[in-house]
Amino acid sequence: MIITIDGPAGSGKSTVARLLAHRLGLRFLDTGAMYRAVALAVLRSHTSQHDVQAVSEIAAGCSIRFDDNRLLLNQQDVTSEIRLPEVATAASIVASNPAVRASLVQQQQQIGESGGLVTEGRDQGTVVFPHARHKYFLTASLDARTRRRLAELDQKGQPGSWEEIREQIRQRDERDEKRALAPMKPADDAVIVDTSELSIEQVVELLCRSIATE
Repeated sequence: MIITIDGPAGSGKSTVARLLAHRLGLRFLDTGAMYRAVALAVLRSHTSQHDVQAVSEIAAGCSIRFDDNRLLLNQQDVTSEIRLPEVATAASIVASNPAVRASLVQQQQQIGESGGLVTEGRDQGTVVFPHARHKYFLTASLDARTRRRLAELDQKGQPGSWEEIREQIRQRDERDEKRALAPMKPADDAVIVDTSELSIEQVVELLCRSIATE
């Protein structure tokens, strides 16, 4: 069984997917973290994120591996670093690179070959696992997602500006929705869940009930 959970930044998809996987005894795949890892490698190299060839070469040289709840980039734990706002912004740009996307999609599909997976991202139900039995698209208002992101940064001791974070999320949405390759959108057969007024626990429970009835 493969369960896909797609949606924009701040919709709660990563946390929901992780908890759902734990509850159902399935593996969890954070595909957004994979794109962030490539973006971090690009930033570290001081290469332009828009240099298609250079970014492709950097991505080809990246070793990305999950170790429990840690993400290792070239054997280095970058779990916290990939959550920085500048990495998230770069990831959206890097994700539009055809070579990067082709490489990571192939890796994701290989991980899913044995099934038993809850995977989250922006194109899991439309491109990576179009034949998945259970597909969900989580969304939330821009203000709700801004509040969540600010709370997350505050917990990490990285306070941010409401206006700045809100604009970053809005721009990320626009890039993800309008990119020519694998734009972010719900799969035709996905269940759309608005999480604006729901807690993480409520969303997980809702998805569990939905899966049980299908």
